[in-house]
This record gives sequence, C-alpha cells and structure tokens, in this order.
Amino acid sequence: MSDPHDYQQTPTSNPGDEQTPTSGTTSDQQTPTSAAAGQTPSEGAISPDAGGMGNGLTHFNAAGEAHMVDVGDKAITHRAAVAGGRISMLPATFEMVCAGTHKKGDVLGIARVAGIMAAKRTSELVPLCHPIGLTRVDVAFRTEAADSSVHCEVRAETRSQTGVEMEALIGLQVALATIYDMCKAVDRGMCMTDIRLLEKSGGKSGDYRAL
Repeated sequence: MSDPHDYQQTPTSNPGDEQTPTSGTTSDQQTPTSAAAGQTPSEGAISPDAGGMGNGLTHFNAAGEAHMVDVGDKAITHRAAVAGGRISMLPATFEMVCAGTHKKGDVLGIARVAGIMAAKRTSELVPLCHPIGLTRVDVAFRTEAADSSVHCEVRAETRSQTGVEMEALIGLQVALATIYDMCKAVDRGMCMTDIRLLEKSGGKSGDYRAL
C-alpha cells in the first residue's frame, strides 16, 4: 500500500487546493494549462512558413518542399552578375604562378578556362538552377604581391528569364579551386576567401552592388 503521507496536505490548505493523488508528483507541479499545452498538434507544429519558407525563399513551395521556380511568365531581359574572391599562398608559390614556371603549365590560363567551363555547367552542379544560355563569361585575375594572393572576378551575362548569380559564383569557385589543384603539390596551405556576389543587374529584383 502507498504511504498516506505521500498525499497528505498541510493543515492550511484549502480543500480546493488539494491535488489529485498521482505518484511521483510534487505540490508545486502544475496541471498543463499554458497556451502551448492547450494547442492542438497542428497549432503547436512548425508551419511551412517558419524559417522563411513562403517568405522570400522561392525554392520552397507552400508545403515546404524543394522545387524549381517557374519562370515561364517572366520577361526575357539582359541580366549580368559579377562574383569575386581570392586565394592566398606562400610567396614562393605566388612567384611561380606569376612567372608561369609551374611544371604543370600556365596556372592562371588553365584556371580561366576551368572557370568558364564551370559557369556553363552550373545547372548540372546546383540542383534547382535553371539551365540558361550564357551570352558572356569573363574570368579575370589580379595578383597582389603584398599578401601573395590571386584575386579573381567572374562576370556572367545572359538574355533570359532568370539571373546569372550562380553561374558567376560557380565559375569563380572552380577557377580558384583549379589554382589550388595545380599548386597543391608545393603548397597545401593555400586558402580561398572572400567569395561573394559583387554585383548583379537586370530582373524583377533590380540591381545589387556589394558594399
């Protein structure tokens, strides 16, 4: 039998304050009365709009499922985007890249071609990107002796119903990764940083320029 003292109330308790005897409970525990406890499962669950779905994240539908955005009704306009970033390396590696004396050949020349090729295949690498016809891809490098780094900018352009930000970003990252690949035998500590969209133009969202 249970010990009667487990449920004994203090003499000052009002009869209405007495708790229903339940093992393992204490006098300061409350019966669930909060709004959260009173909610039905659908009210307490996270809605598809939580976390931004339905609030600007266009690659999710109303049910929170990933989908390719329908751009069929958009106007065909000129669109452009520029992405930038850099790769830093040891001074000896930097000198080799600038002088073109790497045993694998022209590092920057090969990286330029790799960036162009990657931009053209963006829709095969990023699942929800639309395949679009690029009218221009330009990969430009700038060397900085002060910090032994190579800066890269990729510009992509199209006449299409969707933008080319991802094409510029993918082209940039593959160009920098190609530099790393060609030089990793002599410098595995190279570091790719500051990768970002620098500007875009065209389309319903208007123009953008990084600060």
